[in-house]
Order: sequence, then structure tokens, then C-alpha cells
Amino acid sequence: MDDLQITAKEVNERMVRGEKLFIVDVREPWEHDLCRIPGAKLIPLGMLPANLNALLDAEDVICYCHHGMRSLDAAAWLRKQGVERARSLAGGIERWSVEIDPQVPRY
Repeated sequence: MDDLQITAKEVNERMVRGEKLFIVDVREPWEHDLCRIPGAKLIPLGMLPANLNALLDAEDVICYCHHGMRSLDAAAWLRKQGVERARSLAGGIERWSVEIDPQVPRY
């Protein structure tokens, strides 16, 4: 699982190229309300098992949270469930805000 993480730069480049990514925000609803990556689907970490079927059909799943710890757990769990291309956004939305889109509020 050496490739469990993906950088903000790589995710952004893939989005710009128009690649089909299923971006999953594993934070809580109140965090999602504060800021989000455009196009991300909110599935809080505790709700992943109930949404597994939708994720099994996705080609590339990129999970993110605030700093990248919850999403790392989410990506590892998803891989064990058969979502082979699940990855975690290294540094979370915090790094996304710093490196990609400073319009995304930091908290």
C-alpha cells in the first residue's frame, strides 16, 4: 500500500485534465459546511460502510479530511473492502488550501 496517498498537486492536475475522480469528503457535515473541494461528495468516516456499494463501482476514489489522518484510515479500509484504487489526499483540505486553492478557508 505504498501508493495509499496522493498529493494535492496530483489531484488538481488530474481534475484539470478532466479525469473521472470520485472525491470523498470523510469529514463531519459541519466541517464540509465550512469548506470543501468542488465536486466532492460528503460521506463522513462513520458512514463509509453504508455507502460501500457506491464506492465499489468507482474507478478512482480520493478521500480527504482536514489534515489527512481520517482519510488515510478511510482509504486503507476501502482497499481492504475491494476498492483497489482508493487513495488519501496527503495533508487533507489544509494542504489543498495552502497549495492549490487559497480561496478554500482554513480552520
